Amino acid sequence: MASITLITGGARSGKSRFALELAMRHEGKRFFIATAQAFDPEMEERIRKHRIERGSDFSTIEAPLELSAALRNVPPDAAVILIDCLTVWLGNLLFHYRKEDEAVEVEIVKFTDALSSVKPDLIVVTNEVGAGIVPDNALARKFRDIAGGLNRDVAARADTVYLCVCGIPLAVKGKGVLTEGNRLPPRQNGNP
Repeated sequence: MASITLITGGARSGKSRFALELAMRHEGKRFFIATAQAFDPEMEERIRKHRIERGSDFSTIEAPLELSAALRNVPPDAAVILIDCLTVWLGNLLFHYRKEDEAVEVEIVKFTDALSSVKPDLIVVTNEVGAGIVPDNALARKFRDIAGGLNRDVAARADTVYLCVCGIPLAVKGKGVLTEGNRLPPRQNGNP
């Protein structure tokens, strides 16, 4: 079985940039599983910038809902798969299934079960959502609670877990190989 690396942290903490850096260390075919959907012009722009940042170094699979199927559809000769990101995927599920809590749970179980059969190395990006205030509404609290459980499940299966803080990736599980001086290079051209 290949290695699983989970990268978590707050918004704009450098998670995606660090994940790309780790994935670029792999020789061979690289796959990027994108979970975002462009519902508005601002999100369209974010997606456009992420595409530019990863360039032609990755084959992209868009999977806003069917994440376990996307994992199964990656060719077996892939060197690495990068999923960005679990919390966006979870938001998509909660929006799509609205009041169908069981359907959301089924998708999460299908995804976590699929982790054990992934052949290439896997890098998974997620957000740490439990470090802030308690949300003031039921849907936001539900999202936070489910995301926390999903993150724990993936972290338990992961060989390595990083927490990104202010652009600095900190290894919190496993033997992490960090960037030069334990920090990411400065941002280029306003890209995240």
